[in-house]
Amino acid sequence: MTSGTPPLPRERRRTTKGLRPLPQLTKDLAEQVRRLVAGELALFKAEMSAKAKSAGTGAGLLAGAVMFLVLAVGTLVTTAVLALALVFPAWLAALIVAGVLIVLAVVVGLIGRASLKKGLPPVPDDLKQELDADLKALKGDRL
Repeated sequence: MTSGTPPLPRERRRTTKGLRPLPQLTKDLAEQVRRLVAGELALFKAEMSAKAKSAGTGAGLLAGAVMFLVLAVGTLVTTAVLALALVFPAWLAALIVAGVLIVLAVVVGLIGRASLKKGLPPVPDDLKQELDADLKALKGDRL
């Protein structure tokens, strides 16, 4: 080594023969990430389509059950009218049953309205305090 350059340190003398160059490794990494993402997306699509199909079937069956329930309630109302028609004239029996149904609808509606008012607005009660504390923490102020 007469050229005047000092010899390479021992750790730099290792050979890189047989190793792939950095551009090739980068290209391979990008290809593997692309394949991984494509595979995950395909798996996600397959899972979601199976779940959507199952949910659609379940929703259809529930809609059918609700339809039969509505028909059953209508039949029960008719039965109540016919039962009262044995005691009162038919028009009065139908009027009594309709009045009872209206009263029930009003009571259920008022209860639902009160429950809805309790839930509105759909924001936690202490949200303002939490946001203020977060803002102070971000500014670096002590709590």
